[in-house]
Amino acid sequence: MAQAALHGFNVSKPWGDCSAYDVGIDHGPDFLRVQVKSTTVRTGTGYFCQFKPNYHKKHDYTLDEIDLFAAYVIPVNIWYLIPAAILLGPTRKVGLMLHPVDVLKKNRYRYEHYREAWGLLSKSRTELSRRTKPH
Repeated sequence: MAQAALHGFNVSKPWGDCSAYDVGIDHGPDFLRVQVKSTTVRTGTGYFCQFKPNYHKKHDYTLDEIDLFAAYVIPVNIWYLIPAAILLGPTRKVGLMLHPVDVLKKNRYRYEHYREAWGLLSKSRTELSRRTKPH
């Protein structure tokens, strides 16, 4: 929430644990629902981050509930902002390897264009639902 506010976005937090998202971003006519995840799990040259609800939730995340995931790689202080459509689309992903540190093989870095992609918070839900790379 603090990082989004530092980047000039209006941030809100849902009351209680009744929402699938952790943070709301309000800009103009749109209100984006952001689910925040974090990792400290170093595996080889990257960090493994899970994108599934905690064990108290009875169902998986859906595109009707979440517009964007914000993944924080704690040991290196780096954020990834990834449209939910990328993770919850036809090929659902419940975990990703993020590689903010070591550069080895190009095919491992398909999510690097989402690193610190704060501009995605100014996009509409419609734009995020069809987005593949930030601009």
